[in-house]
Amino acid sequence: MNSKPTALVIGAGPAGLSATLELTDGQIPVTVLEASGIVGGIAQTANYKGFLFDIGGHRFFTKVKLIDDMWRRILPDEFIRRPRLSRIFYRKVFFDYPLKPLNVVKNLGLFESARCVLSYLKARVFPKSPEPDFETWVSNRFGTRLFQIFFKSYTEKVWGIPCTSIRAEWAAQRIQGLSLVSLIKNALGFTRKGSIKTLIDQFDYPRRGPGQLWQKAAEMVEGAGASVIFHSPVTAVRWSASGVDAVVADGRDHSASHYLSSMPIRDLIHCLSPAPPAEVLAAADGLKYRDFITVALVVKQPELFPDNWIYVHEPGVKLGRVQNFKNWSPEMVPDPAFTCLGLEYFCFEGDGLWNMSDTDLAALGRKEISELGLVNFDDVVDSAIVRMPKAYPVYDENYQESLRVIREFLLRLPNLQLIGRNGMHHYNNQDHSMLTGILAARNIMGANYNLWAVNVDGEYHEEGSEIREEELAALRGSQPMVPKRLST
Repeated sequence: MNSKPTALVIGAGPAGLSATLELTDGQIPVTVLEASGIVGGIAQTANYKGFLFDIGGHRFFTKVKLIDDMWRRILPDEFIRRPRLSRIFYRKVFFDYPLKPLNVVKNLGLFESARCVLSYLKARVFPKSPEPDFETWVSNRFGTRLFQIFFKSYTEKVWGIPCTSIRAEWAAQRIQGLSLVSLIKNALGFTRKGSIKTLIDQFDYPRRGPGQLWQKAAEMVEGAGASVIFHSPVTAVRWSASGVDAVVADGRDHSASHYLSSMPIRDLIHCLSPAPPAEVLAAADGLKYRDFITVALVVKQPELFPDNWIYVHEPGVKLGRVQNFKNWSPEMVPDPAFTCLGLEYFCFEGDGLWNMSDTDLAALGRKEISELGLVNFDDVVDSAIVRMPKAYPVYDENYQESLRVIREFLLRLPNLQLIGRNGMHHYNNQDHSMLTGILAARNIMGANYNLWAVNVDGEYHEEGSEIREEELAALRGSQPMVPKRLST
C-alpha cells in the first residue's frame, strides 16, 4: 500500500470542491464524483438565454478568515459589494426585515401594535420553559402575537410542518442573537454595526453569481491534477471491517484510502453494501428534506423594486420568497431593459407542486406575482424552471436521534468523513459547508478536527469581528465523536 493517502470526494458542491482544493494544495491525489452535470450544488448559477439566476440567493459573508481568503483566491477580482435590502410582504404592504419597531407600528396600526407589545411583555415575564421547538423559541423572544404575524405562516410555508415540530436549534442557527430588544437597540444605534448575524447590511457577491466561483474552483482543481467526473451518481458504497473499500458510480469501482461524502446521509446509508443493521436504515429513513423550485420570470421592466429578496407572508399564495437577481448583480441580466425574478416555492419531492408541469408552474408564478401587485401580468415575457431536491435538511422531532444512531454506526468506517449541508444533515451556510470540507481534508493530512462542531451554537462563528486560522484550534478533538442521546 502506498504511504501517501488518496482521496475520493462525493459531490462537487461548496464542501466537496473546498475539500478538493485543500487536498490538491497538499498534493493529495483526489477524484470527485458529481451526480449532475454542473458544479456548485445548491450554490450553482443557472443560465437561461443569458439570464442568470441563483438557486435561493447566496450572500458571501463570513466571520472565518480562512473562507474569505479562499473566496478571494478563487475569484480575486470578481466580487462586488452589495447593499442588503430584504422586506416582508404582508397585508399588501412592506415591512422592513429585520423588523424595525417604528415601521411595524406604522403598518400594523396602534391597536395591533399595542397587542404585540403586551404579548411581548407577557413572554418576558412568563417565558415558556423548556423551549424545544421553533414556536416557543421565537415566542419567548418576540411574544406570541409577533410570532403569529411574522414567523408562523412563512416558516410553515417553507418547511411544510407545524412550527411546533421544528426544533429550536434551527432558530438558534438562523437568527442567533436576535430579539425584540436587540432590534430596538440596533434601530436606535445602540449596537455595534453588524454585531447581530441577521442584521448584516452588506455582502459580497460574484458578478455572475455563485456558480462563477465554483466553476472557477473546478477548473483550478482539475488544473492541479484532480479528476472531476460528472453524471456519476453513487450507487453503492462497499465497506468491510476496515472501513470503506470502494465507491461504485456509473458501474465502476472507485477506490481510495480516504472518502469524503457530501451526498445526503439518507442516500449514503442506503448505498452501503453490505446493508447496515435495520435500525440504522430506519434512522436514515427518519431524516427528511424540504425540496425547492425556482420559477424564474423574465420581466420587461428595467426596475421593479429595490429589494434583493422579499419574504412573502401572504397566506393566500403558495409563493414563499422572491429574488430580484438584477439587484444582486446587474450582470445577472443580459439586457438592462429587463429584470429577472426568482419565485421560490417550497415543497416535498413528489407532491402536487413538485409534479406540476413547467408550463403550469410558470403560469402559477405569473398569476401570484401579479395578484400581489409586485409585477404587471403582461410584463412577464418568458420563464424557466429549476427543481432542486433536498435543498434543506429538516430539523423535526426525530432528526437528532436519527443522526445519533447513524453517527454511532459510522464509527465503523474510520476512513469516511461527512461534509456539507446534506452530507451532515446540518443547516450550514455556504461558508460553514466549505469549512467542513477544508477541515476534513486537513484530517486526511494528519489533523484532528471535529467536523460536527462547525456551525453549532458556540461563539466561534457568531461573535467577534473575524475568526482567524489559529482560533480554529477550538474545533480540534476526537473527530468521530458521537453525541450523547439527545432529548427532543
